[in-house]
Amino acid sequence: MTSTPIAPGSVVLVRDEEWLVTSLDQTADGQLIQVQGLSELVSGTTAAFYDSLDEIEVQDPAAARLVADDSPHYRRTRLWLEATVRKTPVPLADTRLAVTSGALANALAYQRSAVRKALEPSNLRPRILLADAVGLGKTLEIGMILSELARRGRADRVLIVCPRHVLEQMQQELWTRFALPFVRLDSLGVQRVRQELPATRNPFTYFKRVIISIDTLKQDRFVNDLRRHRWDAVVIDEVHNVTNSATHASKLARILAPNTDALVLASATPHNGRAESFAELIRLLEPTAVSPDGDLIREEVERLVVRRHRHSPEVAQVVGDDWAERREPQNLLVDASRLENAVAAELDDVWLHPGAAGSPYSGSTSGLFPWTLAKAFLSSPAALQQTLIERRSRLGSGASADSERRALDRLAELNEPCLVDGGAKYDRLLAYLREIQVGPRSANRAVIFAERVKTLEWLQARLRRDLGLPNDAVQVLHGGLSDDRQQQVVESFKLASSPIRLLITGDVASEGVNLHVQCHELIHFDIPWSLIRIEQRNGRIDRYGQRHRPQITTLLLRPDSPRFAGDLRVLSRLLEREQVAHAALGDTASLMGKYSVMGEEEELARVLAGQHDFDDAVAEVDQLDEIDPIAAFLAELGGGKRDVLADEVAPKTLYDSHLDFLRDAVTEAYETPEADPSGGGVRWREHLDHGTVSLQPPPDLRQRLRVLPQSYLRQRRVDVELVLAVTELRGKQALAEALTTASDAASGTSWPEAHYLAPLHPVLDWAADRVLNTLDRHQVFVVRGAVDHPVVVLQGTLTNRRGQVVAGSTLAVEFPDPGRLQFAPVRVFDSVAAASEAVGLNQGQQNLGPVQDLEALQPLLERAVRVGQAEIEVLLAAAAEDAHARLDRWQERASTWTERSERVAQTALIKHRRLGVRDEKEMAQRLAPDRSLVRALVMVVPADETEGAR
Repeated sequence: MTSTPIAPGSVVLVRDEEWLVTSLDQTADGQLIQVQGLSELVSGTTAAFYDSLDEIEVQDPAAARLVADDSPHYRRTRLWLEATVRKTPVPLADTRLAVTSGALANALAYQRSAVRKALEPSNLRPRILLADAVGLGKTLEIGMILSELARRGRADRVLIVCPRHVLEQMQQELWTRFALPFVRLDSLGVQRVRQELPATRNPFTYFKRVIISIDTLKQDRFVNDLRRHRWDAVVIDEVHNVTNSATHASKLARILAPNTDALVLASATPHNGRAESFAELIRLLEPTAVSPDGDLIREEVERLVVRRHRHSPEVAQVVGDDWAERREPQNLLVDASRLENAVAAELDDVWLHPGAAGSPYSGSTSGLFPWTLAKAFLSSPAALQQTLIERRSRLGSGASADSERRALDRLAELNEPCLVDGGAKYDRLLAYLREIQVGPRSANRAVIFAERVKTLEWLQARLRRDLGLPNDAVQVLHGGLSDDRQQQVVESFKLASSPIRLLITGDVASEGVNLHVQCHELIHFDIPWSLIRIEQRNGRIDRYGQRHRPQITTLLLRPDSPRFAGDLRVLSRLLEREQVAHAALGDTASLMGKYSVMGEEEELARVLAGQHDFDDAVAEVDQLDEIDPIAAFLAELGGGKRDVLADEVAPKTLYDSHLDFLRDAVTEAYETPEADPSGGGVRWREHLDHGTVSLQPPPDLRQRLRVLPQSYLRQRRVDVELVLAVTELRGKQALAEALTTASDAASGTSWPEAHYLAPLHPVLDWAADRVLNTLDRHQVFVVRGAVDHPVVVLQGTLTNRRGQVVAGSTLAVEFPDPGRLQFAPVRVFDSVAAASEAVGLNQGQQNLGPVQDLEALQPLLERAVRVGQAEIEVLLAAAAEDAHARLDRWQERASTWTERSERVAQTALIKHRRLGVRDEKEMAQRLAPDRSLVRALVMVVPADETEGAR
């Protein structure tokens, strides 16, 4: 219930307490105002009020009271200005990267271009599909985008959905590199939620930033909670898993997309070959980017999609030594042993090429099942045994079933000796591992991929014995393990201190997992009958950050049966096509036109069965335009050479470093910060020769740190002592040491001991809030500086109905004749720091004592605010006009889409999509600029002024 417009930065009086408005949003129940307490009783707390329920009194910025700063070097003023800058969101129209350069990541030019594309003001909202090929660092791009959104006040509530085996990896990357904390709702995290929250409480209102797997999110409880929650940003990693419209995952995506402002989708294989599926993915980002009749609107898709690969000019020119070129793949042909040849002959004569008698298989897919047996045989004797057991258990009764049972028993009898002998392919694997010096006295390691769980377990047992490795040196990873166990194995393998020398994994690790940190040897013990799977596997070690040339080795068993050997030549050709596609496209998914691992495997089985020709099933790279227009279009997005734009430099702040600001804030808050907490300090320690500082978090900071990753809090005991790396070099060293030295072998953690003080670090946010609470109420500091006449520095912002800062400006109003309130032409600065420097408010300035006679200066403050309010309308008019023009263009496009949809057959689907576009139009109205705010930041008087305005 307020008649005065409210904007972020406004000071309001609610329930007899003073609050600073941090954000606001327009809801069905009225305007929701998020605030932070200023007055003594509510200092340091946050709250939310509806203007339809509470009496909200907006304090007039012109009525603020002047306060003289008597702190050394005007520390309090400088802190307050810096905190104000940090807490004021970067305007939406500002495309400069504000915090990316301060993160602990080597943000490459092609990655930064993806971030700029996501933030492009011409977009109605930040929405993008990161379709870069495997290994280019999509996780880093996600972290950069979320960081920039957070600095713009657009990432308070964030949901990340990713495969369960990479939950901790994603959580670690975002925290260690970008200082973005996320609560991980894996199986242990869900258990924690159940313990802490009532069953009726929506966990997404309790945890603002959540990372969760799609499998967990599909639980009925979470689905219902999602329908009732809005997000600032949603990230869906490996989004190709939600393209099937009939799946639960796809339904979840359709729930999330309209309930979030920013949407980031990521996948190296973003389409399944069906135009409608890809169109549905694009509709998640922007409903009007696909015409009502289902056609992609090319210019809109180009605006929404980023696609590059390892050899794209934009990538190749910058990755350098941080992505070593893979060595020529090794396809090792291994002649089968006498025992294996006996099994192969039986498969050939009885099952694969039985002649007129036909296969003994009694099921309905007689053309394909024999190749299931062959595939199991080519994997391992253990895999074949398991397949035989499973098939036999499903047999019924009758003559045909009895005949198949006898054939299965004969095959099992021939396979039995191979289980003991191991076979020629296993012997060649053992020899190769010894060649690359994997053993008990070596730190070398390798990743071995195989499809069947029985093969993994069989290899684990034999390799432990034959290489003389301890049990913990050979680990198995597959989808049957719990999510926390999968994460433990993956995280351990990244550590140099890890005992793991061989990671034997199924294809659960072929998506999203980084295995390149300590490893550059990858071995395919069996061959996936899928180009997609081969590429995904290889991408685990062949990716950005790999400093050693990765070696991909495939073991190919060659029986002496001519027909069987000929079939294996098909698999060799498949490997060759993958290598060619990798070099030319960075993507193989389009060559077979199936866009799923299962579809490709079935197609290759038909080739092997003689039902299809290999060249018809697996296209050449130069046929892409003919066989897949969508793939060709995506290739065009990333195939051309692009000029790498120089980043515009974001405005500097008042402090040279985050450490300088934090040190001053702690010193101001605690009389003796180095003292024991019981004595009124925080036990502040500086170890600058080691590039670190540490402090014991006080209660209000410990409360904030609760949102940090639980394993990090537990393993690094952050609530007892928070160790911060204050230089980029030390931050990178700490991160590398956690992965590459034995210093953390005892703790077994990959969390760095010293966490990098990135721009968005919670400790900096805590310090800024402590500083903002130093002014008791609606007050402004007055100081002496290098000015000839009194000057008032002002900040003006333009916001939309959602409370987002659209544009901003810093002004200075000078009064050459203070007595008559006459002012000079208003000066405009690109930042508060620049204005502060212009008036001499720098670190070295001496405080000659508090300014006197503040009452005489008070009229200048009121006059400056009124002048600024008039000036800001002119300065921000262009920004407002530009914002309205962008919205008008989108509204026009939406109206055109709606008109066209009315000419399309009136199906339920079209009507549903029309409702979605209507909702988008209503949302767009809330993004229109509708209010401005001007507030005084500081008054500066001449340095020799001792009696106020004379």
